[in-house]
Amino acid sequence: MNKEPVGKLIAYLHRQNTKILSRELQPYGLGSGGQHSFLKLILGNPGITQDQMTNEMKFDKATTARSVKHLEQLGYIERQPDPKDRRSSHLYPTAKALAFAPEFQSILDGHNARMTAELTEEESDTLVALLQKVIRSTEKLL
Repeated sequence: MNKEPVGKLIAYLHRQNTKILSRELQPYGLGSGGQHSFLKLILGNPGITQDQMTNEMKFDKATTARSVKHLEQLGYIERQPDPKDRRSSHLYPTAKALAFAPEFQSILDGHNARMTAELTEEESDTLVALLQKVIRSTEKLL
């Protein structure tokens, strides 16, 4: 049996996923760098800090800072200083982001549906469960 390495398959899938999502989100300025993931996190967690996002998303601080700056320049988020810690800011979605949120979620849902179109619901659930299990295994290695 020709068994391809799991890491290679995941890396390939990640590249394909990134290309497709970048193309779909380009008209909204969210075409690169995974900014869509940061915007989704801020929409779901208004008031989150950059440090919290870095920990949650498992990105480095520089990537988070660049993405936050880009989202701010696009008018999707705003910073509000933390009154208890001047070095920290809380990030909130703007009216523009809130208005875009339903369409944004529809794009993400549609993309996910297309990615799993050839799977049954049971297969899709199994795939998610297995990927989560692999993630837990790799997190133990860090």
